[in-house]
Amino acid sequence: MIPSQYYLVLSAAVFCIGLFGILTRRNALIFLMSVELMLNAANINFVAFSIQNGNLTGQVFSLFTIALAAAEVAVGIGIILVLYRNFNDVDVTTATTMRW
Repeated sequence: MIPSQYYLVLSAAVFCIGLFGILTRRNALIFLMSVELMLNAANINFVAFSIQNGNLTGQVFSLFTIALAAAEVAVGIGIILVLYRNFNDVDVTTATTMRW
């Protein structure tokens, strides 16, 4: 059996890649993919601790997180389409005129 530390290191690496993508990119699609990476890192943690403790609670939470991620992508794609339709670009810094 693989030790749970390996799962935690993998999860930390995936989370850091997602955080790097959010902090450095301006493309809205990259934002969505980076948020998905961060949610998947949380899912890896849920499943790893679920296996370690011997119950299914973490796996159930992981399923809820996957459903949340699917809803987030649906809303995010709609926002990106409106952004592209109004500004002909998916760069999030060009949408400053949409602020109050």
